[in-house]
Amino acid sequence: MLSPVIGELLPLTLAIAVSPLTIVAVILMLLSPNARRTGPGFLIGWTLGVTTPVVVFVLIASALAPQGDSDGPDVVRAVVQFVLAALLLLLAVAQWRRRPQAGEEPALPKWMAAIDSFTFGRAFGLGLLLSVPRPKNLLVAASASVIIAGAGVPIGAEVVAIAVFVLCAVSTVLIPVVAFLVAADRLRQPMEALRRWLARENVVITTVLLVVIGVLMLGKGIGSL
Repeated sequence: MLSPVIGELLPLTLAIAVSPLTIVAVILMLLSPNARRTGPGFLIGWTLGVTTPVVVFVLIASALAPQGDSDGPDVVRAVVQFVLAALLLLLAVAQWRRRPQAGEEPALPKWMAAIDSFTFGRAFGLGLLLSVPRPKNLLVAASASVIIAGAGVPIGAEVVAIAVFVLCAVSTVLIPVVAFLVAADRLRQPMEALRRWLARENVVITTVLLVVIGVLMLGKGIGSL
């Protein structure tokens, strides 16, 4: 059945959806003079960058998945899940060690200062850059692929599962872009307040999410044995 697969995928989407740096970037674009071009450009690039690794990893995981009776222990799947859990937890530790000290302002990327001059193409490229090569996103995509491919559902159901995963993962970019295009003036002040808070709490939010997803993946690995 598809519903248990989606139920397992939803917690993973939080690690991508609640990405403070990405949300700060899209908010800055929506507050810029070229918002109606850069917002959609960033959304398209981000969505493509989130979708591609998941599709690739699902194809690989499906090819490596054992055929036949799957009622017994799946050692290969368990090992993959343990490795992914370890990498997620190590990444969480690395994130936490980079947190700003008390009273220190968080350092933001220098490219954020140039967002006001971004075009559709540059926003699209930034969406790809912030999604595809990021270790966190790749690990989450790999974790999702293990769940989807290991469920043994038909190809059509796998496509639906991927679509739900991607839609939830990009929702925190999709919703602000659509909302801003509809009600730009009313959203400027709330978006600015949200941007400041996310910039300040970036490391803490990301670390907590990575720990949660890592522990969930560790539990799934134990369950596969």
